[in-house]
Amino acid sequence: MSEEKRRGAPAMNLNQNQTRDQNQNRGPGPGRRGPGGPMIIEKPKDMKGTLKRLFGYIGRSRILIYSMIVIVTVTTLLSLAGPALQGKAIDIITLENDADHVDVNALVTVLLIMGGTYLLQAGITCFQGILSAKLSRSTVRNLRNDLFQSIIRLPIRYTDTHNHGDIMSRMTNDVETISNTISNSLASLISAVLTVVGVLAIMFYYNWFLALLNILMVPLSLVVTRFIASRSRKYYKKQQAILGSLNGDVEENVTALKTVTAYSTQKKSFLHFQGLSREMRGTAIKAQIYGSVMGPVMNFIGNFVFLVIAAVGGYLALNDVITIGTIALFINYSRQFTRPINEIANQYNIIQTAIAGAERVFAVMDEKPEIDEGKAPMTKEDVKGDIEFEHIDFSYVKGEQVLKDFDLSVKRGQRIAIVGATGSGKTTIVNLLTRFYEIDAGVIRVDGVDIRDIPKNVLRGAIAIVLQDTVLFLDTIRENIRYGNLAAGDGEIEAAAKIANADHFVERLPEGYDTMLAESGSNLSQGQRQLLSIARAVLADPKILILDEATSSIDTRTELHIQEAMLKLMENRTSLIIAHRLSTIRDADKIVVLDAGHIVEAGNHEELLAARGKYYELYQTQFAGLTT
Repeated sequence: MSEEKRRGAPAMNLNQNQTRDQNQNRGPGPGRRGPGGPMIIEKPKDMKGTLKRLFGYIGRSRILIYSMIVIVTVTTLLSLAGPALQGKAIDIITLENDADHVDVNALVTVLLIMGGTYLLQAGITCFQGILSAKLSRSTVRNLRNDLFQSIIRLPIRYTDTHNHGDIMSRMTNDVETISNTISNSLASLISAVLTVVGVLAIMFYYNWFLALLNILMVPLSLVVTRFIASRSRKYYKKQQAILGSLNGDVEENVTALKTVTAYSTQKKSFLHFQGLSREMRGTAIKAQIYGSVMGPVMNFIGNFVFLVIAAVGGYLALNDVITIGTIALFINYSRQFTRPINEIANQYNIIQTAIAGAERVFAVMDEKPEIDEGKAPMTKEDVKGDIEFEHIDFSYVKGEQVLKDFDLSVKRGQRIAIVGATGSGKTTIVNLLTRFYEIDAGVIRVDGVDIRDIPKNVLRGAIAIVLQDTVLFLDTIRENIRYGNLAAGDGEIEAAAKIANADHFVERLPEGYDTMLAESGSNLSQGQRQLLSIARAVLADPKILILDEATSSIDTRTELHIQEAMLKLMENRTSLIIAHRLSTIRDADKIVVLDAGHIVEAGNHEELLAARGKYYELYQTQFAGLTT
C-alpha cells in the first residue's frame, strides 16, 4: 500500500456502499439516471469561467509555458521566413533581352538559407512536441490530484446520490480529453496568433492592397465559425454527459454480473445499454457533423482567397506594380493566413469536448466538501462510550422522514441490539452517529458532548464498523487489516487476525499475510472476507463498535466460528448491533425494536418474548415451528 494511501486513510472501516435505508427513502439525485432513462444532464457552466480556471492549471507550469512560447515563436518566425525566401528566389530568375538570367551564386545562397531554415524548423518542432507532452501531463497531474482530493472529501450524501460510473468518467475520460487538447491544440493556438500577426505585418510591408484583400475575408471566417460553433457546443456537452452515463451502466452491470446471469436478464441489460449507446451515437453524429463541417467550409474560404489573390496579383504584375516573386509570396502567405483558422476549425470538436469535460470536472470540484466544525479538545483516548440520541428527526429526502422523535440512551460497555423491518431506520442510526449524514433536528451526544462539537477524525477514530458488505482493497491481506490502524506493526496485525479467528485460513494460504487480494477480495469466500473485516476492527481498538448485519451473509457454521471473536471484540466496548438474524442478539443487554422510525419496544430477549409484541412477531416469523 502506498505511503499516500496510508496517510490519507481514515482509521475505520467506512461504508462505501449505498445503505439500505437510503435505497428505501431517497429519490434520484442530480446527475443520476432516472428509471430506465439516460443521466440527467446538468446545465452548462460559463465557458469563459471554465477556460479561465483551466488556464489557471496550465499556468502552474510557468517554465514550460514560457519555454513553449519561445519555441513556438521561433518556429513561427522560421515558417514565416520560408515564403519570403521563396519569393526572393523566384525574383532572382529574370528575363534580359528575351533570355533567362540567373544569378547562380545568389540563388544558391538563398536555397541554402531556405534548406537551413526548414531543417531548423523541423528540429525545433520536434522539441516543441516534447514540451507540449510535458505541459499536458503536468497539468493533468495537478488537475487529477485536485479532483481526487475533492472526491475523497465529498460528503457521503453526494456519492450516495450520484452515479459512481459518471464520477469515474470525469476522472478518466474527461481529464484525458483535456490532456489531449493541451498537448495537440495549445501550441497551435499560440502559433495561430503569432502567424496571423506576422503574416499581416509582412503582407502590408510588400503590398497594402493585397493585404487588405486578405483581411476582408476574416469577418466571413468569423461569422461562419460562430454560426457552426453555436450549434456544435451543446452536442459535445451532451455527448460527454451520455458517455458518463454509459460508464455508469457498464460498471453497474459488471459489478452485478452474477445477479444479471442468475436472473437471466442479459437481454434486458443489453437493451438498456443499447438505448444509451443509440442515444450516444445520435448525439455524437450531430456533434461530429458540425465539427467536421467547419474544416471544409474554412478550406473553401481559403481557396477563394487564393483565387482572388492570384487574379488581382496577376493584374498588378502585368502593370509592373509588383513582381512575380511577390505574387508567389502573397499566395503562400494567404494560405498561411487562413491555415491557423483552418487548424482551429479542424480541432474545434476536440476543443469543445475538452471544455465540456472541464466543466464536468470543475462541477465536482465545486461541490462543498464535508465540513468539520468540531472544536472540542478531545482525543480518541478521551472517548468512553456513553451515547445519547435525543429527539432525533431525520430524512434523506425532504418530507419523507426516516427517524421521528427518536430517543435512545446507551451506557458505556453496553451491548445494544437494534432490530426492525427493512427500511425502519436501523442503518440510519449508524449514518448519523458517524456523521455521514447530519440530523435535521435533535442532538446526539457522546460522553455528554454534542458530536457536532467533536472533531470528525476523533469521533470516527473512536468507532469501528463491521458491515454486511465487506469492503476490501486491491492490496495484501496484511495491508487490508492494517487499514484499521495505519501505524500498527506486523505483530499487532497478526494478533488482531488471531483474535478474529482469521489466522487459521490466512496461514494456510501460500503467501500468508502477503497474499494479494483481487478486487473487493473476490478471491476469498464471503466468510473469510468478513473475518478480515473483524480483524481490521480489532486492530482499530475502538471505544464504540458497530456491527451492521455483520453475520447475515455468513453460513451458520462460519457464524458460530466468528461469534467467539465478536464476543472478545465487544468486551468493555459500547456495541451497537444491527441485526436481522435474531439468533445473534439473544445475549444483548438491551434489544431495541424499530418500526417506521420509532422505538416501539425495548428490553432483553426474554422480556420482549414475554410481551408478545413486535419483537415476538419477528421472532416467530424467523423461528416458526421451533421452540423458543
